[in-house]
Amino acid sequence: MSEVMRFAAVYLPYVGTLVVLLLFLKAVVIVGGTQVAVVERKYFGKSLPQGRVIALTGEIGIQARTLGPGLHLLVPFMYAVNKLSFTTVLENEVGLLESIDGDPVPPGKIFAKVVSGHNSFQDGEQFLKSGGQKGPQIEILPPGTYRINTVLFKVRKVPVVVVDKGKIGLATSMDGAPIPPGRLLAQRVPGHSNFENGQVFLNNGGQKGPQMDILLPGTYRINMDLFRVEIQEATVIPAMKIGLVTALDGEPMPEKEYVAKPVSGHSDFQDASKFLEAGGQRGPQFDALKPGTYYINPLIFKVDLDDVAVVERGQVAVLVSNVGAEPAEIRQLVEEAAQREGGASDGEPVRALEDRLDVGIERYVVPKGFRGIQQEVAGPGVYYLNRRAYMAYVVDTTNITIDWDDSKETRFDPLKVISRDGFQISVSVKVVIRVRPDQAPYMVAKIGSIENLILHVIHPMIDSSFRNQASSTSAMNFMQDRQEEQRKAEERAKNELEKYHVECVSVLICQISLPQDLMDTQTKKIIAQQQQAMYQEQQKAEQTRIATEKTRAEADQQKNLVEAEIGVKIAAQNKEKAIRFAEAEGESLRLRAEGEAAGIRAKGEAEGAKILAIGESTAKAYELQNQAIGQQGVTAIEIAKQIASGNVKVTPDLLVQGGDGVGGLLAAYLTNLVTAKTRPGGPVGEAQEKAGA
Repeated sequence: MSEVMRFAAVYLPYVGTLVVLLLFLKAVVIVGGTQVAVVERKYFGKSLPQGRVIALTGEIGIQARTLGPGLHLLVPFMYAVNKLSFTTVLENEVGLLESIDGDPVPPGKIFAKVVSGHNSFQDGEQFLKSGGQKGPQIEILPPGTYRINTVLFKVRKVPVVVVDKGKIGLATSMDGAPIPPGRLLAQRVPGHSNFENGQVFLNNGGQKGPQMDILLPGTYRINMDLFRVEIQEATVIPAMKIGLVTALDGEPMPEKEYVAKPVSGHSDFQDASKFLEAGGQRGPQFDALKPGTYYINPLIFKVDLDDVAVVERGQVAVLVSNVGAEPAEIRQLVEEAAQREGGASDGEPVRALEDRLDVGIERYVVPKGFRGIQQEVAGPGVYYLNRRAYMAYVVDTTNITIDWDDSKETRFDPLKVISRDGFQISVSVKVVIRVRPDQAPYMVAKIGSIENLILHVIHPMIDSSFRNQASSTSAMNFMQDRQEEQRKAEERAKNELEKYHVECVSVLICQISLPQDLMDTQTKKIIAQQQQAMYQEQQKAEQTRIATEKTRAEADQQKNLVEAEIGVKIAAQNKEKAIRFAEAEGESLRLRAEGEAAGIRAKGEAEGAKILAIGESTAKAYELQNQAIGQQGVTAIEIAKQIASGNVKVTPDLLVQGGDGVGGLLAAYLTNLVTAKTRPGGPVGEAQEKAGA
């Protein structure tokens, strides 16, 4: 026993010191500079209230409060300490928190309400004492370092929202008031700073669902549990394009309207809230977007691309407006016209009035500001035209040529017509028309377009015109009277096209093709006529040749005539000489000499007359002989003359006779032929008697 006491006396102080040291070590808690200590109370305290998991001061359990960096003294063995690192949120991050303890979130709410005094969730106990609610928190942690009890608050770090250039962010709220019936998007609420302040958004009446406001290019720290953000492309209208806008929300459009009324202040549909506040209507919009980039919410505005309206040189655009004031009622126009013309009968329908008073479709051509075909046309240029509000009909104002021929490039085949005498004729026609700019609206009002004019007016008119003209004349006359037929067709075309406010420049017949049989007959007839004319010309040429030969014969005798004249002159000189040398011989010798001279002259004239008479008689005789007995008979007579004169030997030196007497028969025949033709009363004798031979 003494031994025990002695041992206790020796070692007890050491044991006490060890125990005290152990207790001291258990009581002292050292928290590092980047740490936070989560404390759990194990004994000697109040039990946690029903439904609570985090303890307040004096309650058993994991404490809401934490121990910051430094030296802390705790009752040994009553507390357990868990040291954790600080919560750090980087520059491009945002911290989202969820409390695992607190008051329950009211029914219908998703996120806990915001409470004050918890110093960015670093004072968990104050958070619970202030009525902080369990569940996802609206407030977020911006970049920084925080001493947060991560047992009470679960921290999730997500990237910040970055909207690049040329893009937009579409926000959808997960909490808030319901969107009113009939609306697609939540109304705008002020003060939430591009959805970065969720509490202000909810406090100011922010609505659950897709938001009207959008995020422009930039960086945003948004509670991604409260707002879902979808990145989309901004609306880009390229060059030579136009954006046609359709509003998906707004006031209803009146029944008679096709395009919504324009409103101002919406900044090219980039401010949807202003659009709705100004009374913007749902449906196709009057205003259009020109080339550029627009930050438009596609959930409320749909944008379709369309080509700009290009009017080339030599063209105009006739505009048909779907907007504007209504023109006067048709009945009113007709009744006014009827009053001017003396009134209409009772019960006379509008159409009958129109027909009687010639109130045509031109009534739809209206001044600017009225609905209908605009009286003012658009000249050459580029126009950002809303084709929902205006329909543009481009009309060529230069000459337009329409062909009917066999070419592959032309639209119509040659016209096939039947002549009065039953022949089919193929006619190639060219029609040139022109629409004056000031008449283009009226042409569109009448027929709609140049295409309709060609198909439904000009083609039937030209076909009918040439059929009627061909049926009233023969095929050959139709071809020969081509110029007249062309004039008739052109005159009719001009009169007809004037009704459609179109100018007919010309109607040209390019080619007329008749059946080949008829052409062959006509060709033969013309050839015969040409041959007849040729023969007549040849006859004239022969007559001219005869006159020429006669003149040539007279010219050949000119030498003799000259010699005779010279002889006369010589005789006269000799006479004068003889008279001078023989004056002494007396008057008788002179008279004798004159008589001789006169005799010589008379003899020369008589010889010339004789020669002329013989030639004319011979020619006359030959002509009469030729008419009486022909060229063969004249030849026989000449042979007979030659035989009679002895120039032709008839009796041969040697006579050869056949046994059948052929030689005798031939001689008898020739003798009889010569005798018959030369005796009086025969052909030659008769011709010679007529010639006086």
